[in-house]
Amino acid sequence: MEKAESGQTETDTDMMRRARDVLYRIFGYTRFRPGQKRVIQALLDRRDVFAMMPTGGGKSLCYQLPGYILSGMVLVVSPLLSLMEDQVDSLRRIGEKKVRALNSMLHSGEKRSILRHLNELRFLFISPEMLRRPAVLSALERVPVSLFVVDEAHCISQWGHEFRPDYLHLADVRTRLGSPVCLALTATADFRVRQDIIRHLHLDQGERLLQSVDRRNIALIVRQVADSREKIEQLLQLIATVRLPGIVYCSSRDWTEKIAEVVRTKLNLRAAFYHGGMTAEDRRSIQNQFLNHELDVLCCTNAFGMGINKPDVRLVVHFHYPRSLNAYLQEIGRAARDGGQGLAVLYYCKEDDRLPAAFIDSNYPSAALLRAVLERMDRECLRPGDEERFMEIMKSAGAGETASRFVLEQIRTKQEGAAYLSLMDPCMKLIHLRRTEQLRDLDKMRRWIFSKECRRRSCLRFFGEELPEKPALCCDRCGADIDDFRRDPSEARSGGPELHWEKRLRRLLVRKED
Repeated sequence: MEKAESGQTETDTDMMRRARDVLYRIFGYTRFRPGQKRVIQALLDRRDVFAMMPTGGGKSLCYQLPGYILSGMVLVVSPLLSLMEDQVDSLRRIGEKKVRALNSMLHSGEKRSILRHLNELRFLFISPEMLRRPAVLSALERVPVSLFVVDEAHCISQWGHEFRPDYLHLADVRTRLGSPVCLALTATADFRVRQDIIRHLHLDQGERLLQSVDRRNIALIVRQVADSREKIEQLLQLIATVRLPGIVYCSSRDWTEKIAEVVRTKLNLRAAFYHGGMTAEDRRSIQNQFLNHELDVLCCTNAFGMGINKPDVRLVVHFHYPRSLNAYLQEIGRAARDGGQGLAVLYYCKEDDRLPAAFIDSNYPSAALLRAVLERMDRECLRPGDEERFMEIMKSAGAGETASRFVLEQIRTKQEGAAYLSLMDPCMKLIHLRRTEQLRDLDKMRRWIFSKECRRRSCLRFFGEELPEKPALCCDRCGADIDDFRRDPSEARSGGPELHWEKRLRRLLVRKED
């Protein structure tokens, strides 16, 4: 790990004494998790920080705790509505009332009320798209912001699986807010993505605190099968055998619904699906059911899971393999956040190979579509200022959400007086560059699947790390097998042994040491 500077002033010591008091008094913990103290010390010392900490490593505390010490509001830029809600709920559970999320789910009256009372808040969660709205930014400029947090900062990278152009403007927003101290957080980012984050957020002079991406308590197993039918058979056998709850990642919305139905009917388990085609209300309902232990299996696309804090997930399955090792580690990291044993199983068959490349292509417009849009812009039938109308036209022409936002971002770069069609060649060159890099990541993912060496070691090498020591249950190449994870028949259906009432009461009354 890259460490913060070792020198401390008396003020620094006093600050950390206050931090330890808040850690115990507000959050109920007696000690910091690895890495937390270094991040918090740097922030209290008014130094920008880029921190890569593993899923379940306590990233949220790194900005929550300073919120009780620094003077001003903590502004948290978060990519997903579900993630915002989860973070707001976690703060409210410890008694925090000065916290709100500003998002598209609120009606206009609620949004105006939040903006009028910003100076009363300790924490505000907001999406990068909402943050760029003139009325929102204008209101935020009138209140002191002590800490500017970019959560799930890998979303800023153009190499991510869901590139978010509005993340690229966060440095400008931060400047307009008076350049508060910045904290960028992520669980997994290879060297290229880390450089993207640091460059776009102007963190070149900040601290870089990097922890290993290895989750030693999650065993890695890959199973090759003949076709999707055999894959379903093996999946059902797995779910019927190992400890739950579990998450099953699929490549498409249709597959999430199909697998959820099969699990319900064949195994009589509580299963549901989750994907981006559902209404926000339905997604919220399913998420809450999963968090509240009302589901055994959740079948989902990669739209689910980022930052969701469910500690007792025992199983993560990839029914279809993801497009990069970055995405793979992000998704398996949702397992075993409580420190117990987790299992990650990836199924592969030859027919899967066509899916990831098709998704990469869907991120960008075809040359014909791009030319048609630029020509329409030049005829002044379409203007970039009307974003909603522009997105509707792009989608009606067959472009997906990501491709539409890509084009919208590019046309905003046109120089005054130039024709929109002049962007054609630069756009096509950029598409070629990004597509080539993403296909390269996909190739690394495929090579990892077929590698004969230790899966953990080869995965860590992708992130520039070495494996000092293998865990007992490492991977299928090192002898780990699904039989090692069979649940005891006496265990409860969802999670583990039923606790005696005295142990359950103790867990409710006493916060465990962290």
